[in-house]
Amino acid sequence: MRPLDNVIILDFTHMLSGPYGTMLLADLGARTIKIEPVKTGEGTRKLLAKDPDHSIEGMGAYFLTLARNKQSVAVDLKTEEGRALVYDLVRKADIVVDNYSRGVTGRLGIDHETLSAINPRIITCSVTGFGETGPNPDRPAFDLVAQGIGGGMSLTGEAGGTPLRAGIPIGDLGGGLFAAIGILAALNQRNLTGQGQHIDISMLDCQLSMLNYMATMQSLSGREPGRSGNGHFVHVPYNTYRTRTRHVILAVITDQFWQRLVDILDAPDLRRDAYLTQPGRWADREVINARLQEILETESCEHWLARFGNQIPCAPVNDIAHAMADEQIRGRGMVVEVAHPSGRRVEMPGNPVKMSGMTDEVYTPPPLLGTHTDEVLEELLGLGAEARGALRARGIIG
Repeated sequence: MRPLDNVIILDFTHMLSGPYGTMLLADLGARTIKIEPVKTGEGTRKLLAKDPDHSIEGMGAYFLTLARNKQSVAVDLKTEEGRALVYDLVRKADIVVDNYSRGVTGRLGIDHETLSAINPRIITCSVTGFGETGPNPDRPAFDLVAQGIGGGMSLTGEAGGTPLRAGIPIGDLGGGLFAAIGILAALNQRNLTGQGQHIDISMLDCQLSMLNYMATMQSLSGREPGRSGNGHFVHVPYNTYRTRTRHVILAVITDQFWQRLVDILDAPDLRRDAYLTQPGRWADREVINARLQEILETESCEHWLARFGNQIPCAPVNDIAHAMADEQIRGRGMVVEVAHPSGRRVEMPGNPVKMSGMTDEVYTPPPLLGTHTDEVLEELLGLGAEARGALRARGIIG
């Protein structure tokens, strides 16, 4: 049994933010039913679909990953009969998730007001760029827009350099993460009240939340923290350094770690009394970083990691291949194989939520369009083969 085995989600999401949130819940056991247009499917199916290096039989890496553990029901929502089928599914469902632009759910007839009249226990969640309120809710937004307005890009990059977005699309992924958190909170509140509710997730709100103490620092001082590359505004040394192979990370945040580092490196010029405490190291940070760079580039990353062991917070700067091969990551079951419907298997990141009550993780293939239409309509709505055939003949289902 998995934690959300008793939960049914109707998934109207597309692209990244919404599908990532519902993927997290599907990995935890929620029966997640994608409601897709009959002929085209949802937009994520097209991403990288024609890229021979990043797809399997016309299914790109986005959909391969984000649609695992989900089912696909193809319904023409723009027809009265199609909407009626969806409304019948809403009566059986717990959650409806979308990441359309503001107002689209109303036009499609799947907004919270409409659905809660059908099922008062339904929980709806919409992920949008700017939320559903405020002076500018209708502005279009993608990951880069959210990262830029949210302030995080002002902190990312080298001092004096160009602001940079995070390499991981945290604007999109943050929206999905907070959507999953909000949905789980709403499920618990429904257990207390018996009533569903609507969850309004703004990608911009999520970015601002993740500024966390950095925003408080600016509020207190009136000064912008600014960009400091891979360095830190308090700790020294806290940076990345070139070696003969990969870059290595040192994260010395206590005086004790500093003394251990100096002992391992056996560098007499770093044994200054002034460097024994953080203020002295911070005052001479450029000299310390330059000297460490001179020492560390004489050997390989692997050499230094072996020397440092567990005595100092350190790490390699892994590329994706090295990260996926890391023994700790593998040992945690964070690299999983998911099958394409053809049977070909592909490795991807697993579920990071490890629970003692969920001992067996399951990863079913991302569905072809409409794979589960018959199964879901028969099991949940009791529609027999004849009724389904009549609907399919008129293009209502696929």
